[in-house]
Amino acid sequence: MQEQNSAVSGTDWAALKGRIKDWGRDFGFADFGIARADPAEAVPGLMRWLEMGRHGDMDYMAKHAPLRAAPAALHPGTTTVITARLPYWPEAAEAGMVLADPTLAYVSRYALGRDYHKTIRNRLQKLADRIRDDIGDFNYRAFSDSAPVMEVEFARLAGTAWRGKHTLSLTRGGSWHFLGELYTDLPLPPDEPLEEHCGTCTACIDACPTQAIVAPYEVDARRCISYLTIELDGSIPEDLRPLMGNRIYGCDDCQLCCPWNSFATTGDPDFSPRNGLDGSTLAALFAWSEADFDQRLQGSPIRRIGYERWLRNIAVALGNAPATPTVTEALSARRDHASAVVREHVDWAVRQQQRKSLQSADKRL
Repeated sequence: MQEQNSAVSGTDWAALKGRIKDWGRDFGFADFGIARADPAEAVPGLMRWLEMGRHGDMDYMAKHAPLRAAPAALHPGTTTVITARLPYWPEAAEAGMVLADPTLAYVSRYALGRDYHKTIRNRLQKLADRIRDDIGDFNYRAFSDSAPVMEVEFARLAGTAWRGKHTLSLTRGGSWHFLGELYTDLPLPPDEPLEEHCGTCTACIDACPTQAIVAPYEVDARRCISYLTIELDGSIPEDLRPLMGNRIYGCDDCQLCCPWNSFATTGDPDFSPRNGLDGSTLAALFAWSEADFDQRLQGSPIRRIGYERWLRNIAVALGNAPATPTVTEALSARRDHASAVVREHVDWAVRQQQRKSLQSADKRL
């Protein structure tokens, strides 16, 4: 991060903008755009979402809302946002196959490989270094889902993506991408905003397992599986547990069904699957010790949820799995776990398994 005032007189800003986009592609980004640091059009929707309590326990969303609305309050001097898009769709990520097999663990495809926060910020820093080499010191700060930034709105304003009905950023090449930003005071000419191209399609709304997409462009996080498995601390509401299926970290259903994602291409190699997370069994992952969790998920975004939520999420998925000796054995091994949260979800899963076993027995009679 640099905080010096820009002192670059005589710069051809339009030409610099073109060079920035070329340099960004050199660092692997698929697209770059420039926006004014004014997300005012999206602020009323954010405030309404917060007022309705749809952020759930994510108190930081409300606490930092003023910083989202005023970029210069987050980073003084900001007048321009350079926004970047980096594809992540991993090669051979058989999402449909994993979701169809309830004995396997489904991890959101963005989390199979390296932590995107580090990858994107590191590359944005390299871009900033390249700009500095060209024009001298300038005022900037790099972000990637790491601070109160209205990323999707800036991507829209910069013409690199539009907000889909699932509220994620979307392009004609799909939604399997991360966003990153440089806040700066460079007076670069802005790009034209991008119009949305969802039309009358409601595939994402219809596909949501928990009906979290309550209306086009509106998500109630309290029902979203990504929120339940990643952001929510403590107990997952019982009525939502059966709807989670085998999804143990995040959910991609609203993206998997999107017609635009049929045009997606393989993403950056940094996000290739690690530790077999693209197709491991629930029982195998449930057997990981806390040391296994910390070691194997080093450098992974999954690690941030902690071991307790990891076991909690897998316990729910095991409760949703078919009744088998393997599942019963896996759950039995955790019934006396030190965490009350884990024990609660294991007990629920055991009851689910017992019910399925009784139903199976009744059918045989």
